Amino acid sequence: MKINILSLFPEMFTGPLHESIVGKAIEKTLIEVQVVNFRDYTTNRQKHVDDYPYGGGAGMLLQAQPIFSALDSLEKKDGQLGRVILLDPAGKKFDQSVAEEFSQEKSLTFICGHYEGYDERIRTRITDEASLGDFVMTGGEIAAMAMIDATVRLLPGVLGNQASAPADSFSRGLTGLLEYPQYTRPADFQGLKVPDVLLSGNHQKIAEWRQKAALLRTYQRRPDLLKKIELNSQQHQWLREFSKRVD
Repeated sequence: MKINILSLFPEMFTGPLHESIVGKAIEKTLIEVQVVNFRDYTTNRQKHVDDYPYGGGAGMLLQAQPIFSALDSLEKKDGQLGRVILLDPAGKKFDQSVAEEFSQEKSLTFICGHYEGYDERIRTRITDEASLGDFVMTGGEIAAMAMIDATVRLLPGVLGNQASAPADSFSRGLTGLLEYPQYTRPADFQGLKVPDVLLSGNHQKIAEWRQKAALLRTYQRRPDLLKKIELNSQQHQWLREFSKRVD
């Protein structure tokens, strides 16, 4: 996968993109990342990339010209930009399903904004607008890092154990539920014991315990997710059981 990032602060990506899972993916040449400072493409003599909004108003807007020129240069060099993602608080909320969708692409191009907002004409060059949530940050860089991390770990060969990603919270492998509790050695730590079923070696019972535990965790922490999930009869029975415990 080829990942392009347009940013006024390319240095912000140096550490996060060269450590841990993403860094290893780069080392294995599973992904290629190019960070472009779009200030380099402005035609303004003072190297400005922003200006006041027509009609008045607070703040400054990113101009279309530097973004257009940077995208044109990348497209000429690579032949394609793939999905072009504008980081914007007003965009679609990024979640696991979007990460899975992005992971199927050959190329992704992220545009990290700054200042008050964008010249609206920039949106004519994008395919997606994405947001981390209902809050405003000083720029799109941290959001881009989070989205890249969530996407890259889903690529084949990136994680050491390919069974890890499908079992993540929100993933299709867990049908949208939060991930079940997990334990490692020792089996008894300061009186805190691992559930007996996980030590039993009975894979069918372990699988059932995990499904029930994932449902319980979702019921307790994110009940809103249950409205989006098609539950089977067993899961409905467990929910009735959980409800009785609360009552």
